[in-house]
Amino acid sequence: MNSPFSLSSRRFFMIQALGTVGASVALPASALAAPVHVDEADETSAALGYKHDTSKVDGAKFPKHQASQRCVDCGLFQGAASDEWAGCAMFGRKQVHANGWCNAWVKKPA
Repeated sequence: MNSPFSLSSRRFFMIQALGTVGASVALPASALAAPVHVDEADETSAALGYKHDTSKVDGAKFPKHQASQRCVDCGLFQGAASDEWAGCAMFGRKQVHANGWCNAWVKKPA
């Protein structure tokens, strides 16, 4: 007479249980993907006048721009001063360049 808890059914259960645990521990694919950089041509970037390099901003179109204003010095920049790219509150999950600029620039509080 075969027991419902025979060696083969326990082995099968353990293999399935380990597979389920392993799948739940694995990181989602989005966590492994490289961060997306803001595209200067996308709709939000164009509306805000975002440029990866502050020296390339059209001063006639954005008269409040000053060459000394960079994303890294902006209150919306979500990275450390040493980060080349970091998140920005204006661009959701996309990252801006530390030397970039957009019309939403606001001086970082001291």
